[in-house]
Amino acid sequence: MIDQLSYDERFETARNSCYNHARAPSQYNHVGIVRRESIMPNITVKERIPLRITLLVTVCLVGLACVACAPLDSAQDEQATPAGTSGSSGAATDPWDLWTADSALRGANVWNKRVNPELDGTEFLGPGPIGPPYSQADYDALAALGANYVNISYPGAFTEKRPFELDAEAIAHLDEQLDMIGEAGMWAVIAFRTGPGRSELTFNREEVGDWFDPEDLDESVWTDSEAQDAWVEMWRYTADHYRGHPVVVGYDLMVEPNANDVVADEWDPETFYAEYAGSLADWNQLHPRISSAIREVDPNTPILVEGMSYGSVEWLPYLELPDVPRVVTAVHQYEPQDSYTHVESTGGNTYPGAMDLDWDDEPDTFDREWLAGFLETVERFEAENGTPVVVNEFGTIRWRPGAAAYLDDEMTLFEQHGWSHAYWQWAPDWEPLDEIDEFDLMHGPSKGSHEDDPDNELISVVRKHWESLDRP
Repeated sequence: MIDQLSYDERFETARNSCYNHARAPSQYNHVGIVRRESIMPNITVKERIPLRITLLVTVCLVGLACVACAPLDSAQDEQATPAGTSGSSGAATDPWDLWTADSALRGANVWNKRVNPELDGTEFLGPGPIGPPYSQADYDALAALGANYVNISYPGAFTEKRPFELDAEAIAHLDEQLDMIGEAGMWAVIAFRTGPGRSELTFNREEVGDWFDPEDLDESVWTDSEAQDAWVEMWRYTADHYRGHPVVVGYDLMVEPNANDVVADEWDPETFYAEYAGSLADWNQLHPRISSAIREVDPNTPILVEGMSYGSVEWLPYLELPDVPRVVTAVHQYEPQDSYTHVESTGGNTYPGAMDLDWDDEPDTFDREWLAGFLETVERFEAENGTPVVVNEFGTIRWRPGAAAYLDDEMTLFEQHGWSHAYWQWAPDWEPLDEIDEFDLMHGPSKGSHEDDPDNELISVVRKHWESLDRP
């Protein structure tokens, strides 16, 4: 039996050892409040008691005056509907139920990295240790649009370099983010981008030598058994630290595994696995070890597993799910990436439209029917394995012609299949990043716009798909 200390007891123990390494929460909570709060009701978070609770208390006071129905103060409200419980019934929410229900979790990614002053400076991503800074106002604004789920794309809890030890500052900062997400009334998945033998620059590996040196790029996790052992221990520690956390509803073991790119520059899964199956470069031998370590300390929190080649749909059939309970299949869907979603020009291919989608130099119809056919791979995998699915990254550069229709059709298809989903990405209100905003829906469909417009057509789409969701 796992020691069933409450999360609060374990959290306070960890906080005492970690927080002396971290910045005070108030230093994170002042950023950009004015503009993000422009779409929020003119009330504080504490005052936003769920309507159903307010009505219940009112009826109790008026209709049952003879019974001691004392008004709830803010502290009592938190006990009545704490994060991680159902506000309508008061019964504790089993996170697994959220994944097995139809598209119950819908929201967006937030992105953080460990700030490297030599590469990032001290202003671009904030002074660190983790940046860019997200404030309570940023999370409140996301929740105000209807989202109930944050996928925290985050640096790992252990250092990237030897001796692969606990990064106490990263854990302390993550604790703060979870506090704010819970205060905003949303659930969260912890998704580690980096860790032992894997640096953030793996996502920029094609730019090595342009703005960073080769020695800054660490991808040894795919060739170093000690780094893989440390990745296992990192997740064991993380699961032990966060088990029972009222906001955390999942652990995503690695954001976009990419050994095929790092080790082999191979994009055909059959060719790759014919040579590398069972080797250190095979994600299918590492993620089961991580999953087993998690289950040794946390039997309940769902585990999200992505496939190789950056979590792509095409490589999903080659993912071998771990033999542990409560596994969720995670995919990233940006296709057609090279001809539409990641094209930075304002012209060219449109949605719906016609373009070459199968590399035969002939135009194909690009529309909802094409998207539905592309997602059949995920549908088959779900049916064969019996696990729920989350599309925990999807999106398009916001000024692509037809972007609103593309996003609407994608989310509609996800929801027809019952898949939860998280848009990439929800940006913080952090001035140095205002013009690095290709995926920032708040800035609307015009490339030249770098100001929040909460009524633009892109936001209207996500509002429609995020409305009337359950919350912690």
